[in-house]
Amino acid sequence: MDFFAQQARVRGSSRRLVALFALAVVAIVAAIDFVVWFTMGHHSVDGEPVASNLPLLFGSSAAIVAGIGLSSMFRIMSLSGGGKTVAESVGAVLVPTDTRDPQLRQLRNVIEEVAIAAGVPVPDIYLMQEESGINAFAAGYSASDAAVCVTQGCLDQLSRDELQGVIAHEFSHVLNGDMRLNIRLMGLLFGILVLAIVGRRVIWFGGGRDSRRGGGNVALIGLALIVVGYIGYFFARLIQAAVSRSRESLADASAVQFTRQTDGIAGALKKIAVLSEGSRLQVANKQEVAHMLFGEAGKFNALFATHPPLIDRIRALEPGFREEELVRLGVAMQRAAMQPVTSPPAAPAPMRGGAIPGMVVPSVLPAVLTGAMAAGGVANTAQFQRAAAVHQSMPESLKQAVQQPESALAVVLALAASAAQPMPSQRRIIADAFGDDVQQAVQSFTGELRALAPMARLPLVSLAFPALKQLPTGRQQVLLATLDAVVNADGKVDLNEYCLARLVRLQLLEAQQPRRAPVDGVKKLPACRASVTLVCAIVAAGGCSDEANARRAWLVAMQNAFPGEAMNWVPPPAAWQPPFERALDDLDGLLPIAKELVIQSLLLAIRADGQVSVEEAELLRVICASLHCAVPPTSAGELGSEGVK
Repeated sequence: MDFFAQQARVRGSSRRLVALFALAVVAIVAAIDFVVWFTMGHHSVDGEPVASNLPLLFGSSAAIVAGIGLSSMFRIMSLSGGGKTVAESVGAVLVPTDTRDPQLRQLRNVIEEVAIAAGVPVPDIYLMQEESGINAFAAGYSASDAAVCVTQGCLDQLSRDELQGVIAHEFSHVLNGDMRLNIRLMGLLFGILVLAIVGRRVIWFGGGRDSRRGGGNVALIGLALIVVGYIGYFFARLIQAAVSRSRESLADASAVQFTRQTDGIAGALKKIAVLSEGSRLQVANKQEVAHMLFGEAGKFNALFATHPPLIDRIRALEPGFREEELVRLGVAMQRAAMQPVTSPPAAPAPMRGGAIPGMVVPSVLPAVLTGAMAAGGVANTAQFQRAAAVHQSMPESLKQAVQQPESALAVVLALAASAAQPMPSQRRIIADAFGDDVQQAVQSFTGELRALAPMARLPLVSLAFPALKQLPTGRQQVLLATLDAVVNADGKVDLNEYCLARLVRLQLLEAQQPRRAPVDGVKKLPACRASVTLVCAIVAAGGCSDEANARRAWLVAMQNAFPGEAMNWVPPPAAWQPPFERALDDLDGLLPIAKELVIQSLLLAIRADGQVSVEEAELLRVICASLHCAVPPTSAGELGSEGVK
């Protein structure tokens, strides 16, 4: 599955959504205008029929358009906090970064591993405690403010591989741009529904007036607003369902690409089909987020279904699937429920309520049921295996340190300082900014970081991101300024230092103002030729020991981006960071398909000598973050499969 192609499809979905919404608004305005004309046309004002009073119709049209538009903007603005706002709106609770609950710890580990494999910061993690159905969603404006929310049913009913499949499905929404579209859709639905709410208010406050003074007409207009509002909402729901169904199939395929195995996500879908709770939610406003969910929020008419039928989704993943398998699975689950527990159950989650009523499947399924779910073992992709290996290789003390805001700050500063020991000038910079306590903490972490594998540096920053976001905005700004000062303390900035500072700055600034996160660009590649030339030159020079090899790698990349054109090699300037960042900002304005070509060209430059260094892998991760696209699956963590410089 091509994430750049998915982004292009999402862009097309966004345009169709706007067009369909505009048609719905036009139809609503026409219907309301007709009611106003019909109602007022039977009376007169100063002897003239109101029906001939065009300003009245223009006024009603303007009022309806303004009401829908302002209501939609209000709802979207109310979600300006990004993913956490959406999660909290459905009653979800933030999972602590330092949780010791076994279920929640496994959830965090799975999400952290998927984030490392995808090259994105770890999102905020939320739990819908009272929901026993199997469901999940991702929300936000960008990867930097994303939140992944799962139900308690996911933790109780899914194996680790199945949970990983569900999380990979949600991460595909993070990476392909679905989340911003989802928030817009929430606003547009609210804008149309508000007409019905206004209609009820009109009847309540205006319908009781004396009919000779127009009270009956006011009540009729109120009734018309209710009827038209709900008819408009009916069609808005159809739009919601149509947009969602096409994207959910793509997300299933993306999850398979992430994990390189179908058993996980297919197993989760089979359990939804078998369990009585399925994927249903009980929360009152479930319809508002229905298009974001992993599964259907409830039992709806096929017209309003936001997802393809479960059987179709399973068959798309397992073409040989037969419905009889669900019967066998149900029998196996019933038998598993009747088996005596031979070992003490895990300690209950402190955030949970009581037992799930009506549920016959135990929280921990025995191995026999795993065999019934899927024949054969789990065939995780090498990418996920490397991400898991990197995650497990991190010292436990460092993983615990990055769970708290202040200690995460100290770890990031220690990563930015000199590898062996912070220089005296770096220690002074840190002490002046944060005090002696933080400076001493940085020194204490330096020794532990020496044992950290080089390829685990940026993944550790990804793990620290949720805690860093909890710092007050002012302290975040001081951190960014201090990082810049620390990496420049010796008068030169190497690639490792630059990648760390750039990544932290980019992600923290976007998290502070989620709605300002960049959207898909519109520029074509020839318009950014100079920027492509510079970025390819810096990547080539950073991965080669001499200018001749750098020039060859650069030519390979440029011929891929601009085939058949004459190329003149220009070495990167000594002060390369400012022009490099301007070039990245320029390339972020490209169309998704053009970004894909840029990333492919950079991969060719990196692989030109058959080896991939840690610096090259980190630089590619930073470039992808700057361009708001996924790290290519063939390159993330590639050090395990190719030579290391």
